[in-house]
Amino acid sequence: MSPINSFLCERGIVNKTKSYNPSCVWDTESGMSLFKARDWWASVLGEGEEFDQGCLCVGDLDNSGSGYDKIVVGSYMGMLRVFSPQPVKPGEPSPADSQLLEVQLRDPVIQVEVGKFVSCSDLLHLAVLHPRKLSVYSVSGTAGNVEHGAQYQLKLIYEHNLQRTAFNMTYGTFGGSLCIQSMDGMLMFFEQESYSFGRFLPGFLLPGPLCYCCRTDTFLTVSSARQLESYRYETLAVATEAETRQDADQLSKSAGKRLMADWTLVLGEQALDLCAPSFSPTSSSIFVCGERNLYCLKDNGQIRFMKKLEYNPSCFLPYASVSEDTTNILLGNHNNMLLVYQDVTLKWAAQLSCSPVAIRCLLVPHRDLRGVVVTLSSEGHLQCSYMGTDPSFFSTPKVDSREQDYAQMDTEMKSLQRVIREATRSQAGRTPTLGRVWGGPLGGVWGGPLGGVWGGPWGGVWGGLPRPNHPPTHIYIQRPALCLILEPSVPGIPRVAQCQFCLPLRLVCRPSSPSKNAKYKITVDTNNPPVNLCEVFPDFLEQSEDKEGNALGFHFLSGAHVTVLASKTSQRYRIQSESFEDIWLVVKELVQRFDHHFARLGVKDFQNSFAGPIPLAEYFETVDHHFELRVNAEKYQDLLSERAIQFRAIQRRLLTRFKDKTPAPLQNLDTLMEGTYRQVIALADAAEENRACLDQAFARLRSATHLLILLVTLWQGLSTDQKAILEATLLPLLQDTPQLGWEESVDAAVSHLLRTCLSRSPKDQALSLSTAQLSMPKDTARLKKHITLLCDRLGKGGRLSLASEANAPTPVMMPGQIPNKSCHVEVCECVCVHSCVCVCVHSVVPVLTPGCENA
Repeated sequence: MSPINSFLCERGIVNKTKSYNPSCVWDTESGMSLFKARDWWASVLGEGEEFDQGCLCVGDLDNSGSGYDKIVVGSYMGMLRVFSPQPVKPGEPSPADSQLLEVQLRDPVIQVEVGKFVSCSDLLHLAVLHPRKLSVYSVSGTAGNVEHGAQYQLKLIYEHNLQRTAFNMTYGTFGGSLCIQSMDGMLMFFEQESYSFGRFLPGFLLPGPLCYCCRTDTFLTVSSARQLESYRYETLAVATEAETRQDADQLSKSAGKRLMADWTLVLGEQALDLCAPSFSPTSSSIFVCGERNLYCLKDNGQIRFMKKLEYNPSCFLPYASVSEDTTNILLGNHNNMLLVYQDVTLKWAAQLSCSPVAIRCLLVPHRDLRGVVVTLSSEGHLQCSYMGTDPSFFSTPKVDSREQDYAQMDTEMKSLQRVIREATRSQAGRTPTLGRVWGGPLGGVWGGPLGGVWGGPWGGVWGGLPRPNHPPTHIYIQRPALCLILEPSVPGIPRVAQCQFCLPLRLVCRPSSPSKNAKYKITVDTNNPPVNLCEVFPDFLEQSEDKEGNALGFHFLSGAHVTVLASKTSQRYRIQSESFEDIWLVVKELVQRFDHHFARLGVKDFQNSFAGPIPLAEYFETVDHHFELRVNAEKYQDLLSERAIQFRAIQRRLLTRFKDKTPAPLQNLDTLMEGTYRQVIALADAAEENRACLDQAFARLRSATHLLILLVTLWQGLSTDQKAILEATLLPLLQDTPQLGWEESVDAAVSHLLRTCLSRSPKDQALSLSTAQLSMPKDTARLKKHITLLCDRLGKGGRLSLASEANAPTPVMMPGQIPNKSCHVEVCECVCVHSCVCVCVHSVVPVLTPGCENA
């Protein structure tokens, strides 16, 4: 029998009847073990509660004298439970009398410990650490006179209200019995019922694990610099006391005894937990469980051994070994494994039902077991188990090997192909129909034949379409005008159909009272007598005060107000608002509803128009605001780069000073580093805020550009194709990026149109595209000049077209042709509007061929 088996048998953690070599049952690559931890007792604690490594402890809490321990568990929800586990059969629930006590405390429980915390008493008490309070309780049992057994009570002995938020605590035989580490790096010492003193740890940033080594009377912790630090209790006691960390730093530089670590060891990684057990009065070891390594040190800081782990550990527990000069370690990981190491050698591995965050050894009253392993998961799975050696002998059943029947396979393939053809034919004959979708109150959407549609403003809209004898159909409406219908016509084979439509205006605005005055005004003309606005907008009559229908107000979700005024004598409609870009949606809706209204009345020659001038000055204000935010983003980026370089340079200087064997003054490098760090954080916050403003400004710029395109279309009566070219020119990007912005993209596209279809004469047309690299301009003067020139040439009769004489192919001379005869053929060519848009168009090109007449 191996030494580890001997010790486990002695502690009662494994079965005595069998002995195996556990090294042959552990697969380091797959992380699996042949053996599972044998359940002795288990319980699930509450629902929705959270636990951590400090929430579990064991001990003879009720001082029964039997020598058997109880389990104490606290949770972040404030529940405190005490268990005395009894063995149960696998699969059966734990008996009710296993739980001795359950108390709901007011504050979350960070850590629980069992020890002698009351003066003039040798009894064990329970210390419970809360974020702002330390409480010490006694647990006592009263024998009952009925079959329900003894009754246990929790009595508060004393408590300390903490001035700082606690992180963890430790206890031992030092001057006081309890030491608490706060979130700001202060060690607070308590001598039973009274507070002793408090000391700030030097160079503190974030708290780490804390333990006490009784042999050397030192406190051990792992700092945020990822190094293990040791402080003597005597040094802590005589150091200068300060109320705040700033006071401690100033006193350490000017007067008083400076707190210094007895020794330090660089780990290079964050520690999950550390422990300093005392198995021998002559020597002691310090164990540190890191994220990827396991360290064992002497009490003077020298490394005894280090084990590199191939997995992520979650908790560990060192305990005494039967072999001389060795230590056993129980280690749990996130692969639900419990591993037993003897120094650096893996001796045993067992599979658990969940990942443990805390592990303890428990003495139990059992004939064959003297102790079990207690594990606690973060979800509250409390389990007492021992490492048995009953392997699972399941083997994969043998598969019958027989020859393939190719005739049967061919018949099956033909039947499947027939099913596929029938399904395809049935799909081709069915066309899904989309019912109406209309808007109700603000933020609501209803469906007609769809059955049910739900959604919010400018978000996605989901719905269901119940159809008899068919699987359910789901639709998803993306903003602003695309509907996808997912219909599984055959089980497991979805179909997708698309349709485009306009979402109702009531999704983004609600009716309000019209305003008389506004900063920005747009006038739309029609060629028909004025109509009542209440007939055009019947869904916006709730807040309308004008009974004649000459004024209507719209209140957007963003807070903007837009007013529509109809002239009583002329055929004009004025749209006005305090925000230029918010006018676009109302103008677009007004034009569309006019078209539908007069089409319903049978008017065929109805036409909307805009007399001008185009509001370029107002539009350029939006462009300048967007460009200013882009410039600010680059400035913040440059400043962040400069401060980061400065911060790294200061770090290198400080590191050089710290590595120097002869100590030298820092010359205020630490102050300069702290100031630089604050500047980096402030610049990062300002850059994030500027980025949010830039996203909002780009959305406003797109709205203003849509309004400009709509006004130019009404002004010059552009066709659908010409409007599409103008939209592709002025709206090339869906969003801004640091590499490619809206200004340079639009400038390149507008410049191409000015050199091709909008050039002054055919001779001035560009023969090739510009291949220059797009970069952010210095200002918007050139862009505004080109947009002004674009509107000016459109106003003088220019027409947008992708085909031009410069892009047309040269005439092809055929053998024996007659030069004065020609015909026209249709040629398809690909023309690039700018670097992001490429469109195929059809153009008519004269080609001279024999026998053709002049066109």
